[in-house]
Amino acid sequence: VQLVESGGGLVQPGGSLRLSCAASGNISNYDMRWYREAPGKQRELVAVVFRGGRIIYVDSVEGRFTISRDNAAKTLDLQMNSLKPEDTAVYYCNAYFTSLYQIWGQGTQVTVSS
Repeated sequence: VQLVESGGGLVQPGGSLRLSCAASGNISNYDMRWYREAPGKQRELVAVVFRGGRIIYVDSVEGRFTISRDNAAKTLDLQMNSLKPEDTAVYYCNAYFTSLYQIWGQGTQVTVSS
């Protein structure tokens, strides 16, 4: 499986963006995650939708971001609302099967600035 992210860009504070991750193969057996990496910071988990459907968000995006998956379409999305400058980062799609087997996309830049 390969992952390709899209939808990043420049947006003003308070604005919205929708990130998409397209997979080349079946993702139904993977936990699907969005991570982000800001300059000078470690990569952090933003949101995960488990293979069974349960969803978890990091506290800093709870109530602003919505993660969703479509196994039939082989896609993972992240709707980001009320964006803040501190959301600026490269966002990565991740398909997690085990700690020894996970797949990363190439990343998409999100910049929140006026």
